[in-house]
Amino acid sequence: MKKIVVLFSIIVAAAAFMLAAEQKENPKTASKETSKAATTTEHKIFGPTELTWGDAPPGLPAGGKMAVLDGDPNKKGSFTVRLQAPDGYKIAPHTHPTAERLTVISGTFHLGMGEKFDEAAGREMGPGSFAVLPAGMKHFAWSTGESVVQIDSEGPFEIKYVNPADDPRNAKKQ
Repeated sequence: MKKIVVLFSIIVAAAAFMLAAEQKENPKTASKETSKAATTTEHKIFGPTELTWGDAPPGLPAGGKMAVLDGDPNKKGSFTVRLQAPDGYKIAPHTHPTAERLTVISGTFHLGMGEKFDEAAGREMGPGSFAVLPAGMKHFAWSTGESVVQIDSEGPFEIKYVNPADDPRNAKKQ
């Protein structure tokens, strides 16, 4: 669950960073594109059993599952996803270029700030808990028991680990 939160945080942070960079380059075009991305064009209602779960993206540790509720985390614009984290799921310290908003749907998810994974420095979040992480905030997460967290951010999603050795994408290359 924490990994999901971290992943979504990274996604949100990455999206915000890219949007800010584009606005600096061309403020008129960027504001028009931002307005388009924020506009929902279709009506959607999902019950919990109607979500389509798949493996979490490669930037997150193996074992997590993700469901995309709205938008596309891989494209520019807002998105909402849910991360299902198994018991003991850990997401190492990382950042995102965009802000991340996290809501715990079920289970117990823990979130901590800083460059080092330190459970003593984390905060326990139960169902209904909410966190906002600004772009660039170094944070880490873990779950105790299975957890589901919802992440709202801006795409494209990006996650950058404080220690590159913690990045699951680098482990696959070795």
